[in-house]
Amino acid sequence: MSVTALQRQLAAAIRDGAEAPGLLAGDAGPGLQVYRHAYRARLAEALADNYTVLARALGDEAFHALARAYLAAHPSRHPSIRWFGAALADFMAAAGDELVPHPGLVDLARMDWALRAAFDAAEAPLLQPATLAALSPDDWAGLVLQLHPSVQRVPLAHAIEAAWRVLREWQPDSGDEQPELPEPQAQPHTLLAWRQGLETRWRSLEPLEAALLDAVAVGAPFASLCERAAAELGDPEAAAPAVIAALQRWLSEGLLQSLAS
Repeated sequence: MSVTALQRQLAAAIRDGAEAPGLLAGDAGPGLQVYRHAYRARLAEALADNYTVLARALGDEAFHALARAYLAAHPSRHPSIRWFGAALADFMAAAGDELVPHPGLVDLARMDWALRAAFDAAEAPLLQPATLAALSPDDWAGLVLQLHPSVQRVPLAHAIEAAWRVLREWQPDSGDEQPELPEPQAQPHTLLAWRQGLETRWRSLEPLEAALLDAVAVGAPFASLCERAAAELGDPEAAAPAVIAALQRWLSEGLLQSLAS
C-alpha cells in the first residue's frame, strides 16, 4: 500500500471511525483511540475559539455536548480549522432543548460567527467623502455603492447584544462567577458587524437602515435607495435627507469600499 493510501486510511480511521486493521498496533489498540480522542478534542477547542461568547453562555459541559453533536452531524471538511463550525447556528436552530435550552443561544452563535467573519474578511480601499463630493448632480441618481468585504448583516430573533457584551467582557479565569443575565426577549432585528482598522465593531440596526443596506448589497442605485426610504418612512420629502444621513454614517464607520474597487 502506498504512503498516500496509508495516510487516507489513517485519516478515515481517526476522523470517521473507519476500520484500520493493523494500522496502529491494531484497530482496537490504545494508539488509534488516542488519535481519535485528540482529533475531536482539537475540533471542540476550535469551536470554542470561534464561538467564545456562546461557550461562556452554555458552560463547559453543555458546550462540549453541543460540540460532540455538531461534529457527529458535520464532520470537518475544510482544510483550515478556522472555518470549522460555519453551520453551527443552523444546526442549533434545528436541535432540541437538551442541546439548546433557549433559542436566544442561536443568536449568540450568529453574532459570534459574524464578528469572526468580519475580522477575517478581505481588505479593500474605503470610499472617501472627497470622491462623492466630486460627483456631478447628474451622477447621483445612478450611483451604486459597494459594501466593504468585512460588512456582515445578520438577522437575529432576540435582543441578545447586551448579554453578548457582558459575556465577552467576563474573564472566566479571573475566578469571578458567570454574571447573571436577563432572559433574552424576542425582538426580530438585524445586527451589523464590520471591521474598522484592526478592530471589529457591531451595532443593531433600525428597520430603515437595515432596508437601505439590503438595497446597497444587491446593487441598487442611489435613486432606488431614496425610493426605498420614502416607502419605509411614508414621506417622500424625508427620504433623501434620511439616505444622506445614513451615507454619512457609513462613510465615517468605513462600511463602504471605493467605487473603483
